[in-house]
Amino acid sequence: MALTLTESAKLSQDMLLTGVIETIVKDSPVLQAIPFIEVVGNGLTYNQENALPSVAFYEPGDTWSESTPTFTQVTANLKILGGDADVDNFVKATRSNLQDLEATVVALKSKATQQQFDTTFIDGDTGADSKAFDGIDKLTAGAQTVAMGDNGGALTLDKLDETIDKVRGGKPDMLIMSRRSRRKLSALGRAAGSGVVVADRDQFGMMTDYYDGIPVGVSDFVSDEMTVGTSSDCSTIYALQWGEGAVAGLTSPGGLQVERVGSLETKDATRIRVKWYVAIAVFNSLKLAKLTGVRP
Repeated sequence: MALTLTESAKLSQDMLLTGVIETIVKDSPVLQAIPFIEVVGNGLTYNQENALPSVAFYEPGDTWSESTPTFTQVTANLKILGGDADVDNFVKATRSNLQDLEATVVALKSKATQQQFDTTFIDGDTGADSKAFDGIDKLTAGAQTVAMGDNGGALTLDKLDETIDKVRGGKPDMLIMSRRSRRKLSALGRAAGSGVVVADRDQFGMMTDYYDGIPVGVSDFVSDEMTVGTSSDCSTIYALQWGEGAVAGLTSPGGLQVERVGSLETKDATRIRVKWYVAIAVFNSLKLAKLTGVRP
């Protein structure tokens, strides 16, 4: 069964781990929503669904033709994400009267982990960094890409609807875009009227925009400086469904781990390690689409 980080934190008795997870998911719409599948081993090989088999009507006595679905076999390898947080014992003993130094250091390391996951989730490329995993920009199938134009163009609701319609089997569970694209979408919604874009509170009590009932996830890791044709000020909007048959995270048993390494030999400090064996998988190419060339 796939669980989000938020749900997995409820099952943990480790208060430090629970605090780290709460810090990680707080500012990440992706980590708030994406379910994770536990993988035994160092990766997962799966068949990505591409097309359904065909069927037809027949007369009595007709010869039936065979047709099979098409798949692409994909292997997603778990990658090691994390870092060490060292807490100086002298500073902890003499300067922790105002705040818990250990908690502060671990919170900052957790925040860095969240930001690294979020940026890799968007534009990870194993061709550029073999230690990372491929992100949704690379994993989006060519037929699932909609373009604003050869040189990009200003966002329109028609193009956004076309992108949404590329996602099959129901509406997308989320639209992921930059802050600039969200501002443009809000302006288009106000111009269109009739509550096309509405704001409501999410599960964490934070205000979130919804376009046609689809939550808008704002990511600071979607660039507004992509090059499309002759334009270098373009952005991308992603539409996707979450789940074991759509877009999901992969993690080792136990998920995100917080390990107390203990006292260090070479300096008067204690070390806490935040580590995560993680990747993502797109089980069905029709569950992920993107709109490229979105200009201001």
